[in-house]
Amino acid sequence: MPHEHTPPHTHAALPPVPLALEGWSILHQMFRFRWLAWKALSNAARQEATNEAAALFQEWQHGEAGQSGLFSMLGHKGDLMALHFRRSFDDLNDAELRLANSKLAEFLEPTTSYLSVVELGLYESSVRLYATLQDKGLQPYTQEWDQAIATEMTRLRQTMAPRLWPEIPQRRYLCFYPMDKKRGEDKNWYQVHIAERQKMMGEHGLIGRRYAGQVTQIISGSVGFDDWEWGVDLFADDPLVFKKLVYEMRFDEASAIYGLFGTFYVGLHFPAAELGTLLSGRTPSFPSA
Repeated sequence: MPHEHTPPHTHAALPPVPLALEGWSILHQMFRFRWLAWKALSNAARQEATNEAAALFQEWQHGEAGQSGLFSMLGHKGDLMALHFRRSFDDLNDAELRLANSKLAEFLEPTTSYLSVVELGLYESSVRLYATLQDKGLQPYTQEWDQAIATEMTRLRQTMAPRLWPEIPQRRYLCFYPMDKKRGEDKNWYQVHIAERQKMMGEHGLIGRRYAGQVTQIISGSVGFDDWEWGVDLFADDPLVFKKLVYEMRFDEASAIYGLFGTFYVGLHFPAAELGTLLSGRTPSFPSA
């Protein structure tokens, strides 16, 4: 049954918007490769373009400023995916422009892209903190309230830094998809009381934790940045884990009633040194763990 009109928490006036922490800026770029034009090049020209692009992505594989990863895509939605983690949108734009000005770019036809920011939603912490502040007599959005929120966010940002600034997981397979929460006439996630949303998201998270060790999940927020509200990146060494995890999550309340899913993209992760293998028409290898 819907919960829109039956908030379970006694603090009925809790602010509706949960707190969130942000980390890496993320850009997914999907390309179709112009194989016929590529094959028409001389061997020397192909080698020069390959070496230049491989050196670029080798430069981007590690570093405090961010990382980029390469994925050989499965299906008709594209041939190559470039995944960029950077400190800012300016840095993402720099990566995008450097790739666009490489010799290989002449053979990369963009099919789609996705812009987002690593996001840790703090439903449980938000409900607890809001209630605590109200119990102390603080009113939402006053100077004292905002200062208390800022102090707690600073503490959480330090505690959760590894999750805000992760490395691109060294797993063989990636599944990426965007998603929304429903805003329809009958069911609207944004009209549900925050404490009830917190309860549903807690149950949703329990499913993901059962897959710990099998899959690494990175959630990014894209409200105001792209066509959907969140991006989900799943990394695993066994692609069947994607099917099992996403299917099981379809049965929890947050997804079954309120979840809307976009297009799914699946790719094979490979190191920059293997780019030449891909461009010669063979499956690039991935180092064993």
